[in-house]
Amino acid sequence: MHRRVFAAIVLGMESVVALRGRPAAAQVQPFPAGFHIQRIATNGTTLHVRTGGTGPAVVLLHGFGETGDMWSPLAAKLAADHTVIVPDLRGMGLSARPSSGYDKKTQGHDIAGVLDALRIDKADMVTHVIGNMVGYAFAAEYPGRVSRFVLIDAPLPGIGPWDDIVRSHALWHFSFWGPDAERLVAGRERIYLDRFWNEFSADPKKFTEASRAHYAKLYAQPGAMHASFEQFKAFDQDAIDNKAFVAQGKLTMPVLAIGGEKSFGPTMATVMRFAASDVTEAVIPDSGHWIMEENPKATVAMVRDFIGKGR
Repeated sequence: MHRRVFAAIVLGMESVVALRGRPAAAQVQPFPAGFHIQRIATNGTTLHVRTGGTGPAVVLLHGFGETGDMWSPLAAKLAADHTVIVPDLRGMGLSARPSSGYDKKTQGHDIAGVLDALRIDKADMVTHVIGNMVGYAFAAEYPGRVSRFVLIDAPLPGIGPWDDIVRSHALWHFSFWGPDAERLVAGRERIYLDRFWNEFSADPKKFTEASRAHYAKLYAQPGAMHASFEQFKAFDQDAIDNKAFVAQGKLTMPVLAIGGEKSFGPTMATVMRFAASDVTEAVIPDSGHWIMEENPKATVAMVRDFIGKGR
C-alpha cells in the first residue's frame, strides 16, 4: 500500500538491494535473560532503557505504534558481540511523559544523556520511524558519537521530498493531534492503532494479535496517546531544525537506508542522500512498514551485515 503511495514521488530511483529470505511472522518476544532494565534520568525526563550484551555499543530506537520491545529479536542477535541499548522514547512505552520536549532535536539530547549515563562515547544507531528522526537529530549534533547509522522506512521532516510525501492522503495522521483528537481516540486506542498495523503492512496477519494487544495496552496508558500526538505535532519544528542541520553539512558516517518492499522501498535511500554523503540503499522483501513483524529474519541479517560483528 505504501509503495503505491510513494512510488510516484521519487523519480529516477536506482536499483534495489534486496536480501533474499523467507518472511516469518513474529510477535513481541521478551529480551534475553542477560538484559536488564533501568530508568535513566536524562535532559529533564526519565527513559525506560534495556541494556545487554558486550562489545561495541549499538542503540536501537523505535517508532510510533510500537515501543523498544519491537527490537527484541534483533537485540538477542546483536548481544553476542555488541552492547545493546534499547530505550523507549520520551513519552512512549514505559518512559516518562513530560509536558514538552517532543521535537526530535530535544530527544536527540535525551539519547546523548542515556549514553553519558552508561559511559558510552560512541555507538552504532539502528532506528525506525520516529526513531529515524530522533536518531538523525542526534547524529547531526553529535556526529563523532555515531559510527554507523541504519534508518528504516520513514522520511525525515523537511528533508528531500518531504513536501511531496506529506501530501499523501495516507499520512493524514501527521496533522491529527490536539484535545479533540485525543477525545476521539480515548478508549479506542486499539481501533486507531489497528489502522496503522493494517494499512501500512504488506500482510496485516503478520502483525499478530498478541503484538497488537501488547502495544494497544501500552498506548492506552494515561497520557500515552497525548505524548504520541505531540511527536507528530512537533514535525513543523523538526523540519526547521533538520533544514538547519543539512545547511551545516551532510552526515559523513556510513548510512544504510532501508525501506520495506511494499512501503518506502528505495525512497528511503533517496531521502537520505539529501542528508548524508555515504548512503547504501536496501529493501526488505515481502514487507511493508512493520519490518520486524513482517520479515524479521531479513531485517536482522541486513542490519548485522552492515554494522558488522564486534569491532
